[in-house]
Amino acid sequence: MALGSNTKRYETPNHPFQGERIAEEHSLVERYGLKNKEELWRAQSELRDYRREARDLLGQTQSEDDIATAGGEFLARLKRIGVLDEEDRLDAVLSLEVSDILERRLQTVAYRKGLANTTSQARQFIVHGHVTVDDARVRVPSYTVDVAEEDSIAFDETSPLADELHPERAEGQ
Repeated sequence: MALGSNTKRYETPNHPFQGERIAEEHSLVERYGLKNKEELWRAQSELRDYRREARDLLGQTQSEDDIATAGGEFLARLKRIGVLDEEDRLDAVLSLEVSDILERRLQTVAYRKGLANTTSQARQFIVHGHVTVDDARVRVPSYTVDVAEEDSIAFDETSPLADELHPERAEGQ
């Protein structure tokens, strides 16, 4: 993508004023501590792309062996980021939900790991540079955490939050 291009990385809903969809989106934004619905729509577009790729791969291939080889790299990527389990196959991609994508965000993983009391607090800690992944400071709450990186998420050692007695630290952490 060229510098300065303004290509949107998400699609907005086709029908903007559906009460049920709006309520569902609002609950997801609240539960995952997202900044706005744009972040949710970005995750939905990512999921849509995964499903599209899986459908294309399933449609191109004929036998079980063809499916295993054609979708190998695609499945390996989804397993690496933790969206799929190791034993899942290509057709499991079609049953994924947007919450599976949102669970792999750094913001959510840091909260689940106990670095923060809420997902919004986890977002603030990340944006303010208190959280590291593999000893590298990451300031992007939407960073997709690989399964291998999950254990290396911690507070930056130079951060005041690294002190266990800091008042903003999560209880028991």
